[in-house]
Amino acid sequence: SLDESSCAHFSASLSSALDTVLGIPVAVKKLSRPFQNQTHAKRAYRELVLLKCVNHKNIIHLLNVFTPQKSLEEFQDLYLVMELMDASLCQVIHMDLDHERMSYLLYQILCGIRHLHSAGIIHRDLKPSNIVVKTDCTLKILDFGLARTACTNFMMTPYVVTRYYRAPEVILGMKYKENVDIWSVGCIMGEMVKGSVIFQGTDHIDQWNKVIEVLGTPSLEFMNRLMETVRNYVMNKPQFPGVSFNELFPDWAFPSETEHDKIKTSQARDLLSKMLVIDPESRISVQEALSHPYIHVWYDPAEADAPPPQISDKQLEEREHSIEQWKELIYKEVMDWEERNKNGVTKEECLDKTLFVKSNLNSVNSCEIETVLGLGDIMITLIITL
Repeated sequence: SLDESSCAHFSASLSSALDTVLGIPVAVKKLSRPFQNQTHAKRAYRELVLLKCVNHKNIIHLLNVFTPQKSLEEFQDLYLVMELMDASLCQVIHMDLDHERMSYLLYQILCGIRHLHSAGIIHRDLKPSNIVVKTDCTLKILDFGLARTACTNFMMTPYVVTRYYRAPEVILGMKYKENVDIWSVGCIMGEMVKGSVIFQGTDHIDQWNKVIEVLGTPSLEFMNRLMETVRNYVMNKPQFPGVSFNELFPDWAFPSETEHDKIKTSQARDLLSKMLVIDPESRISVQEALSHPYIHVWYDPAEADAPPPQISDKQLEEREHSIEQWKELIYKEVMDWEERNKNGVTKEECLDKTLFVKSNLNSVNSCEIETVLGLGDIMITLIITL
């Protein structure tokens, strides 16, 4: 039950509201024109199915699903109700973060994608605006419209991930695997350190140019794995030696007040050098990143090695349907949720999730975000308790 009068729109498709049953503020996402074509319909179905199956503290929780229409014939609007967060990573990423704050935020991102990868789910669209934080500094990954289950039977689409965070194998139309998300995490971490986007291309060709200008022209072995037309184009580009990571991320860009900071700076730079690797065969995995000294200080098996989500639709990626068939599948998912709600199943699950969210407020190894609203500005202070 949502108190409509308390809704405050912060985009055309996302509102905040008060859930009068759970007694908590929630975010209500209206999927924009989900049935305008097959691609949008499949993305809507994929997001709904994946949100229903994941259950991890660093993944946004789905609390409810509903439609105001009363029949399949009338069905047009789909609403997802999720826990309400306080800020996106965009509002935090350019702050003057110390090593503890930065490593803790990165640890949570890695735990979230580790949970997804354990079920073969690749997010494919990790970026600061798709990562949110709460007042207790709990970080959560959201927006699964482009997420997909890994499959080696066919070429995955290259039209994924906002350009600045797009991995080289995606830009070049290669097959890709789970560590495509690690490249995005590396770009986010680099942005935290430098205070600006590190590969800011104007289009997909310029994006590739920006990558090789900084990291250098990749090896011939990597080139030989490209499609012939792509390989010819890439090999005809000027050769770049690349910039060293000491030069790309100099000491002054990191906190350096103590000897401990200097050690952490070395570790942070080493982690960046292992994530921002053009060749995915040489790039660090999420498990290796979680075991890295810069991140491992936060390691908790209950968070990093949580049981994988059970995907209810085993043919999620292989499905190809007409718009009407996708519409019927989504409507069945909504009706299933409503039926379980009537039987009290989803209400109990949501209450458990609510208690889980509230319990994190008392976490010892957590940080608080204090938001001060000014004239159109938001100032955020992170305080970490060790």
